[in-house]
Amino acid sequence: MTLAWKLVIDSTDPHAQAGFWAEALGYLVEDNSALVEQLLAAGAVPEAITVRAHGRRAWRDLAAARHPDDPFEETSGTGLGRRLLFQRVPEPKTVKNRLHIDVHTAPGQRDEEAARLVGLGAKILRSVEEPGGSWLVLSDPELNEFCVQ
Repeated sequence: MTLAWKLVIDSTDPHAQAGFWAEALGYLVEDNSALVEQLLAAGAVPEAITVRAHGRRAWRDLAAARHPDDPFEETSGTGLGRRLLFQRVPEPKTVKNRLHIDVHTAPGQRDEEAARLVGLGAKILRSVEEPGGSWLVLSDPELNEFCVQ
């Protein structure tokens, strides 16, 4: 049995984070605008819980990036496969991640990929050289660590 999954990540700016990670991984920012517009038109939700992000109406406190090849729910735009969901929290990140993403590159492309990610807003924190391999530790725009191998 194959299970769909999502990794939920606390964020102070979910839309910026979804945009960064969509670009970083070749994912798509989920488009929930049809559902948001439908619920607004029906008076089922207040406009205050929505924003304009990525050129469309979106939920204020949630944004996701999903794999472009995975299925998604047509009416809501919600991904049904591999996805990263960013949820707004009031406080910034304060301690080291307990879970992180590893980005794997083609052989010999690690430094080029790290430079691309820096161009998107990441920061290189350190280089790790160990007998079992080497990698770079970066942080995303909200200082969540991730590795590039």
